[in-house]
Amino acid sequence: MSTSTRRAVLGGLTLAPLAMPALVRAQSTSKPVKIGLLSDMGGPYKDVGGPGNRVATELAIEDFGGSVLDRPIEIVQGDIQNKADIASALAKEWIDTAGVDVLADGAASSSGLAVQQVCREKKRIYLITGPATSDMTGKQCSPYGIHFSYDTFSLAHGTGTALTKAGGTSWYFVTADYAFGYALERDSMNAVRAAGGTIRGAVRAPLGTSDFSSYLVQARTSGATVLGFANAGTDLQNCLKQAAEFGARRGGWKVATLLMQISDIASLGQDVCEGLVYTDSFYWDLNDKTRAWSKRWGAKMGGMVPGLLHAGSYCAATHWLKAVKAAGSTDADAVAAKMKELPVNDFYNTNVKVREDGRVMHQMYLWEVKNAKESKSKYDFCKPVATIPPEEAWRPLADGACPLVKV
Repeated sequence: MSTSTRRAVLGGLTLAPLAMPALVRAQSTSKPVKIGLLSDMGGPYKDVGGPGNRVATELAIEDFGGSVLDRPIEIVQGDIQNKADIASALAKEWIDTAGVDVLADGAASSSGLAVQQVCREKKRIYLITGPATSDMTGKQCSPYGIHFSYDTFSLAHGTGTALTKAGGTSWYFVTADYAFGYALERDSMNAVRAAGGTIRGAVRAPLGTSDFSSYLVQARTSGATVLGFANAGTDLQNCLKQAAEFGARRGGWKVATLLMQISDIASLGQDVCEGLVYTDSFYWDLNDKTRAWSKRWGAKMGGMVPGLLHAGSYCAATHWLKAVKAAGSTDADAVAAKMKELPVNDFYNTNVKVREDGRVMHQMYLWEVKNAKESKSKYDFCKPVATIPPEEAWRPLADGACPLVKV
């Protein structure tokens, strides 16, 4: 095991007591139920996941009552640095020696796929929130993997289809050079072609790239009218900032943000993001329930507002705990069956089905970033463009090549 892996493993084993300390103390003689969060704590996906995912999971445990099966619930969180080898090693260590009952998050798709394999081998539930690749419920699906939040199919078909039908018929992609980027590029290209568009080319940039100028020059010379960013986090922010400096929109380009979140808008500023369209299943200002939950989350996060992955972490932990209670056990096979049997219900999902391939079938939304003059309050960034029903948002079951699905 490498030095960095050992550091991640040892660092990740710190357990933190949650809210409701009196309840936890009263049950301290019982073996705790442990939720393990494999997260990006300092890299490009820290703001969209990271510490915020822990806070969301704490809120889920608090709302559930602090215990399940008469056992206290604890969280373990470790930094996997978006590296498959570290994620795999930490997942194995937590399962084999730390008694972790369920794994969650996963950050980058490459590290998430590694966690999926570990959970398949060791029969542990994996609550997938960070990774976006649609392969999680496709050819790499697992009987123990439940995919909450987004995936590359839904992101691509929401934004890609809408912009192509609106006249953006020729595309060039700047793509993150790892599993997530490849899947998002693939699914977006398929959506663009299906909507009548063409692909002028693509270039791949390593995760953590800071200077995208050469990639933007290549995109400009392609003659494409739409610049598609198949990346996320700080990589996407750097792309958007440099595209604005390039005068992309003034030069007639449409910019397609295939995975943008509210933290990106907050970081870059509304003026830079104005007019951008993106696909998401959660927005803090969607309704009274989302506003109330977001206020609770923000109180622990310095007044920020949560994004999709934070809401997804709450949803995932809540649904798993309900399934554990219903099964009367943390056994992965029994709990997985209950998770697919029970509808998903929380502050932003109502009677949502978990499909046999592990896909959580919530509806998606198409959002547009407002002009700053339209905003009525801080973080009032977006306005709804369209609601995408589940049967349109997610890949058809028969098309995923998941070996669990009999068609």
